[in-house]
Amino acid sequence: LSALVRDSFLSSRRRHLCIISPRDVYRWRASLDRWPPPSLSDPHSSFCVASPIASFSSTSVTMDKTDSHLPDLEKSPRAAYSKLDGDVPLQTPEQSFEDSNSLYARLQRWASRFKIETRGIERVPEDERHDDSLLNVGSMWLAANMVISSFAIGVLGKSLFNLGSADAFLVVFFFNIVGILPVCYFSTFGPIFGLRQIVLSRFWYGWHGVKIVALFNVIACLGWSCINVIVGAQVINAVNNDVPGWAGIIIITVCTFIVTLFGYKVVHAYEFWSWIPAFIVFMIVLIEFAVSGAYVHIPMGTGTSEVGSVLSFGVTVFGFATGWTSYAADYTVYQPVNQSKVKVFFSAFTGLIVPLLFTQFLGVAVMTATDESNPDSKYRDGYNEAGAGGLISAVVVGPLGGFGQFCLVILALSIIANNCPNIYSFAITVQVFGEWTRSIPRFVWTLVGSVIYAVVAFPGYSHFESVLENFMNVIGYWMSVYAAIGLTEHFYFRKGYSGYNPADYDKPDKLPHGIAAVFSFCVGIVGAVLGMSQTWYVGPIAKLCGEKPYGGDIGVELAWLFAIVSYLITRPIELHYFGK
Repeated sequence: LSALVRDSFLSSRRRHLCIISPRDVYRWRASLDRWPPPSLSDPHSSFCVASPIASFSSTSVTMDKTDSHLPDLEKSPRAAYSKLDGDVPLQTPEQSFEDSNSLYARLQRWASRFKIETRGIERVPEDERHDDSLLNVGSMWLAANMVISSFAIGVLGKSLFNLGSADAFLVVFFFNIVGILPVCYFSTFGPIFGLRQIVLSRFWYGWHGVKIVALFNVIACLGWSCINVIVGAQVINAVNNDVPGWAGIIIITVCTFIVTLFGYKVVHAYEFWSWIPAFIVFMIVLIEFAVSGAYVHIPMGTGTSEVGSVLSFGVTVFGFATGWTSYAADYTVYQPVNQSKVKVFFSAFTGLIVPLLFTQFLGVAVMTATDESNPDSKYRDGYNEAGAGGLISAVVVGPLGGFGQFCLVILALSIIANNCPNIYSFAITVQVFGEWTRSIPRFVWTLVGSVIYAVVAFPGYSHFESVLENFMNVIGYWMSVYAAIGLTEHFYFRKGYSGYNPADYDKPDKLPHGIAAVFSFCVGIVGAVLGMSQTWYVGPIAKLCGEKPYGGDIGVELAWLFAIVSYLITRPIELHYFGK
């Protein structure tokens, strides 16, 4: 009845009440998405609808179509906005899909029924940001990094770069601190703007340019998920040979999908607790290794070879730490707008630095036991057979037996906490490619992403894991370029948070063209290529930074330098000609 009364108009010319049938009412209701209807194309015209109640009333209310302030619930959330909160949906996503019969609306209603997060890349209104727990910010990254993958980074100090004990510890300490700074800083953007990280990037790369960034981010999300799930499956197989690799992949993938399916709240709830069993297992590894007395102090190297090894290991550590940069704001968008930026920053900092240093220090220490000077060969044998998982197995399975195997299973399942941010942010990132990707609900993209990385992991388990990991190491250089351009735009050109109008996030005409950002992004990639040092390729500048044939990897440093200098030159030109 309220809909009929709302749609009742008094003719401005004949001043009489027009009566239409219920069939006509439904016809007009179905045409609301094409507002204004043809009969209102003339600004002087009007139409009216009568309800049974109206026929008994002696009073009619005249309403011009421009006077209606009621939100149109049959339209998408983008149709109704709060005057107090810029371009933010006034109603919740669940309310916005009550009347529509489209597939998208039906899927969203189904999701709402099961408390699945329905919001995609739309901005979160200020009155819906109820996650005021700073512990959620820190625990998110605490769980995501308290994993065997981080332990394996520390192992590489000796196994791949031939560093001693002290220099490996120092590299882990300093490069991790530098690497997490962009993640911590971008985390403060979530409460202020209520926008996802990839959507925030539109203010730096433009409406179309951000799609290049999104492509790299999608590859990174799926690629690292694939590598992580292979590592977890290998550990499960090492514990029980009756569990084939494909089964381990399915177990971890399904568990990750269930957590990420429900969205922000469930991801945070899982990460809030999941670090505890992993931490306990790592403490058991630490205690058992300390009791064994197998630690070997390996002296620090000297000369250009040492310089090259330090630089190359540093890039690996930095890349792992800063890899969360393109996700950062995704996990603080529901924090209240008045949340302290300093507290958010240091909550993220603590949640990142503690597990990274703890697990990687442990990896460096345990790996020293594989040195030839150690008469006990079980550590060397374990590492040669199964990598980082075999190394941990050598520490705990022997003395602890079945309980040690249980500890390995816990570490294998810790991969779920590491992959949850990857898959949740994948589902958000893919929605910026176009209206067609945005019209597919977030939780559907979660399923798509899970299927893709699992399918790639099946053959990768036995055939091209090393090729995939080398490829992902190269992809990791892009994160430095992304952060360099974003921070330069933020500090130098926008002068901080006040330089943004978050209501413009979905308005291409208000966003920069992104020409300078895309050009500088390409220049930064060139810098990375010149400075990278991989087993299959060594850049010309990298060769000068250490002993041949591998030199020293300075791809990250050159990527930062090339991108920033290029952006400082080209961005003023873009502003001069386009004004935005």
